[in-house]
Amino acid sequence: MALPPEKTGPSTKKAERDAATQDVFLQEVDDALREDQIRTIWVRYGKIGIGVVVLIIAGLLGWMLWENQKQAAAETQGEAYVKALDTLEAGNLDGALKALVPIENAEQDGYRATARLLKGGILQEKGDIKGAIAAFAAVAKDEAVSQPYRDLALIRQSTLEFDTVKPQVIVDRLKPLAVPGNAWFGSAGELVGIAYMRMGKNELAGPLFAQIAKDKKVPATLRSRAQQLAGLMGVDAVEDPEQAANGQSIPVDRP
Repeated sequence: MALPPEKTGPSTKKAERDAATQDVFLQEVDDALREDQIRTIWVRYGKIGIGVVVLIIAGLLGWMLWENQKQAAAETQGEAYVKALDTLEAGNLDGALKALVPIENAEQDGYRATARLLKGGILQEKGDIKGAIAAFAAVAKDEAVSQPYRDLALIRQSTLEFDTVKPQVIVDRLKPLAVPGNAWFGSAGELVGIAYMRMGKNELAGPLFAQIAKDKKVPATLRSRAQQLAGLMGVDAVEDPEQAANGQSIPVDRP
């Protein structure tokens, strides 16, 4: 037996309207609270947020400006270096030195190092040994410059100072470079070996010269000298038995 449909009375409809009205009211209150919270946050932190955004934009613009200036400076220094080389090739030593002035203290490490190395070579050519030593020393002491530049500068400096400083100074400076496998083994090793000889330490010089003579990576001219010096101290530096039997030395490169 089917039940008769429930009848909705006035009280039920009123309850539904009240519930709907309450929901709307609660929603409005919730929205108002959210707006008030947002307003409070903005009042408290809005200025800070704007400041952060401004700082970010300013930093970005500053970085872009710095990059542009850095690029422009590099181009200017490159042009100055090329000009110095062209002037030097033309035989104008003083003009080349003048052209190097703008890049001797360049921010770019490579330009600064090469400019000072070139300056040292020019001053040496002009007979200004003290000036050349100072130029090479500046590169050797510049910790921002890559190590190969610094090592080369130290060797050039030590070569010019070899007769004016104690042999031990040369040994202390260049011994770290005078090892097989180092790019400057031949040049540094030769100076250290001769310093040993001046100190009367042939027992150290001879084996070192022998190592240089046997190192295929060392230029042939330097190997030949090392072989002869090792032989003078009674150290066999010849690897090829036939070469030793014939009294041949390492072939020297000819221009």
